Amino acid sequence: MPASAFSADRPLKLGTRGSPLALAQAQETKARLIEAFPDLAHSGHVEIVVFSTTGDQVQDRPLNEIGGKGLFTKELEVALLEDRADIAVHSLKDVGVVMPEGLELASYLPREDVRDVLLTRDGGGLDSLPQGAVLGTASLRRQALVKALRPDLQVKLFRGSVQTRLAKLAEGQADATLLALAGLKRLGLEQKVPHCLMEPHSFLPAMAQGAIALQVRSEDAASRALAEALNDQATAQAVRAERACLAELDGSCRTPLAGWARSVGRPGWLKLTAFAGDPEGHQSFWAEQDAPMDRPDAPEALGRAVGLQLRVKAGQAFFDALADHPGTWRS
Repeated sequence: MPASAFSADRPLKLGTRGSPLALAQAQETKARLIEAFPDLAHSGHVEIVVFSTTGDQVQDRPLNEIGGKGLFTKELEVALLEDRADIAVHSLKDVGVVMPEGLELASYLPREDVRDVLLTRDGGGLDSLPQGAVLGTASLRRQALVKALRPDLQVKLFRGSVQTRLAKLAEGQADATLLALAGLKRLGLEQKVPHCLMEPHSFLPAMAQGAIALQVRSEDAASRALAEALNDQATAQAVRAERACLAELDGSCRTPLAGWARSVGRPGWLKLTAFAGDPEGHQSFWAEQDAPMDRPDAPEALGRAVGLQLRVKAGQAFFDALADHPGTWRS
């Protein structure tokens, strides 16, 4: 039993960021581990270890100015490699598509709702915002999708935890902001914060939004076995397809990209819809395809195919132009 490798003297260390949402995800992981391996319920057998990441420490600048993807994961990955953590608990949309040598994603917890929500002070939708209203976000994807729908809106940088952004909204620093519904649910805020749902058919989520991934050292068989026991196959197939699409498009930190894979229609088939656009909403490109998940690499094959479709539709000049755009990076 992999759980027997851990005790109060040698606890299983779950590495996480320190934000309320990250801690909620770590607590969910701990609860699922104890449910699957009751021996871990003994006092001190599982320890949540908090690490501060660069993305957490620097809050006053766009993320592209201080690095790019990995700003919310690098310190956790270093902790894994240095044996200061056994399993890193990540919001998967923050994880780069290329793994550091010696690390791997072992499993994916059941995915939460993928949708974004619009938050305004009165709970209204995009149509309720006055001409020229200010929307705060740190996401190029959200900016591009919003500007395509409401080109008159002004977009300003809005960073911080869910609670920080809610406070900024309440203070009037912006008229509206967008958050992941998954985060509100995991924090128990869904019923407490007025919001308007953004349906994914027209407002695609970030690739892997709502998914929690467990990362381990490749050589750590005991931790991998624990993590693998929590794997949700439907989530794994969907996010693997989305991340393969992201990899096909190079996952540029300056490119507004979105994607959503889900089971629809025929049993055993997956449909992936993907989007690329410019930050001002002037150009939008969409691609979609479905495929049977009848072989081990089927999710990745679907993701690559949709990514290639999108690259052909948009043209290389589109992606080259976006590489020079001075915007934020997160999708």
